[in-house]
Order: sequence, then C-alpha cells, then structure tokens
Amino acid sequence: MPETEKNNSHPRGFAGLLKAAADAPLIIPILAILTAMIIGGVIIALVGGNPFAAYIGLFQGSFGSLKAISETAVWATPYILAGLAVSLAFKGGLFNIGAEGQLALGAVMAAWIGYALPDMLGVSLPKVVHLTLSVGLGMLTGALWAAIPGWLKAYTGGHEVINTIMMNYIALNLTSFLLNGPMKDPNPLNVSARTPEIAPSARLSPLFEGLRVHWGFIIALLIAVLVWWLLWKTTLGFEIRTVGANPDGAKYAGINVKRTIVLTMALSGLLAGMAGTIEVTGLNYRHELGFSIGYGFDAIAIALLGKTHPAGVVLASILFAAMRNGGTRMQFLTQIPVDIISVIQALILLFVAADAIIRYVYRIRGSEEKLVLTRGWGG
Repeated sequence: MPETEKNNSHPRGFAGLLKAAADAPLIIPILAILTAMIIGGVIIALVGGNPFAAYIGLFQGSFGSLKAISETAVWATPYILAGLAVSLAFKGGLFNIGAEGQLALGAVMAAWIGYALPDMLGVSLPKVVHLTLSVGLGMLTGALWAAIPGWLKAYTGGHEVINTIMMNYIALNLTSFLLNGPMKDPNPLNVSARTPEIAPSARLSPLFEGLRVHWGFIIALLIAVLVWWLLWKTTLGFEIRTVGANPDGAKYAGINVKRTIVLTMALSGLLAGMAGTIEVTGLNYRHELGFSIGYGFDAIAIALLGKTHPAGVVLASILFAAMRNGGTRMQFLTQIPVDIISVIQALILLFVAADAIIRYVYRIRGSEEKLVLTRGWGG
C-alpha cells in the first residue's frame, strides 16, 4: 500500500482517536464493566445505599493497603489458572465446563501426596522433590480427568458440555467421599471434611513475611505467558487454534483432529488441576471440602471477559478477585449486601456475551471477532 494511502486509511485528530478506540479489542469488555458498574450503582441507590461510598469501599478492600493487595492476589491465583484452562479449551473449539471437578481432584491428589508420601516412604523428602511431585501429580490428575470427555468427544461424538458436567458430579462426590472417609483428618478435634495438613516440604513459600500472597501468584502469571507462547508460537498451538476455527479445514491440512481434541482437553484439565494444587500447597496446606466451590464456573466468565486471550484472562481474574476481596469492606461501610457483587459480575458477563447491546448503547460500529465456543451438538 502506498505511504499516502496508508496514512489516510484512518481519520486523523479526535475522530481518528475515537475510531481507534472503537476498534480496540478490549473496548467492549471495558464498556461492559463500566455499564455493569453504573447499573450496579443504580441498584445500590434503589436499596438505600450510597453508590460512591460502596465503590470506594470496594476499592479500599481490594487495593487500599498491602494486605488488601495481597488478598486480591490470593484470590486471583486460582482464577488465572482456571480461566486459562477454560480459555485454552475455547481456542480449540471446546467448552470445558468441567474445570470445577478437575480442580477439585487435582487438589485431592496434591493433598494426598503432600501428607501421605513421607509416611509411605518412611523418609523425609527434599522440598524440591516433594513439592514437584505434589503439584505435578495433581496437574496430571486434572489432565487425565479432562481427557476422558475429550476422548469421548473425538471418538464417539459425545458433546463435551454434557460429559464435563457429568464428570463434575462424579469428581465432586468422589472428593466428598474421600474427605469424609479415607482421607479425613484423624485428629479427634476435627469435625470438618478435610485432609491432614501437608508436610512443610510440600508447601510453597509466601512471597512476603506476614502476608498470605505466595509464589503461586507468580507461577500463575508465568503460566499465562507460557500459554500465550504455546498458542501463538508453537506448531501445537497453531493446530489447536486451527481445529477450533475449522476442524474440516484442519483435517484437510493434515492435522490429526481427534488427537488434537483430546490433547486440548487434557491441557485444559492440567491447568485446572494446577489451580487446585496451588491452593493446597500455597495457601490452605490441606484440602477442605468446598474450598473451591465456584472457581471452575467463575472461570468461564473470566475466559469470556478476557476474550480467551491469556493477558485478558489475567486482567479479568484480577477484576473478579478484587470484587470478591473488596466486597466485605464495601458491605461494612455501606451495609449493602455483598451479593451485589455477584449481580455486577453477572451483568458484566451479560454485556460481554451480548456485545450487540454495548455496541448499540455506545454507537460503536463494526463487529468483533466471534469466539468459537463449540461447533454444535456432537460436532
């Protein structure tokens, strides 16, 4: 294209700035968040609260102190990993609703290796070995659990949505059985469904003395970079994205579509399992029943809000973590039910999913690149 034509391809000045903003890939999520906050403020006002005080409290509870920032990072860690799990499946044209169960089983395995392995072997393990085994086997458990619906999808046409939902029920009930039975903490003072504490050699260290944020947060950020590199810089990533966009075209190009489907689901489960292992080894030091409820389902909203891009997933995870962490402070200052946070999150997801609403309200022309979530029943 000639230089003069290239320079004139977009209007200059303020009009050009507006045009560039409208074409930005994150403009719809940003406007969705803004719109949801405005509507949330109206709801707060209707129930007798002060929207400005509520949002100030939300910010203070999320980022107003070192402790608040630490807690937001703690919440964000499993969100990032679970969100990446769902996003990776989306890139392959698959809808992994099973992150909740994959996360739970990953946590169970990590806890069992963490507390039982030294007794089984009769020796204390070096930290690098014990921690690696705990996290690695937990991730492998999540991968194997997700590979089952992936195999069913590839070789029988069974839809991954139904299969992952059913696998969730199996995983969560199996976890409940284990934590109430064979793996329950034998301490006579314990009345909860939980495992014994893992050994110190299977624990991630805190990042800062006196704060709960741990190295798992840094690992999650590094994993986001790794997922980006995998998807856009490797042959496997190209195959995953090609199968997700057009499986027939991928098959014609010589890509093993069935193998790629199974591998994509396995990698997705591996990331979800890692979310569970990091919570056990970095934060709770045991697996407690119900600690992860909602992570896998929130991950779907996070993946959508982040447009299935690793950087977007990280930002969306921090947003959701900030809302979860700051909700208590908001409630304390304004006496507004903390459930308003769930309402705002639902509105954000609604506006991101139905982006035509945002485009109509803000008069944004053009169309966004559509996400390939599934390819139809059994397709």
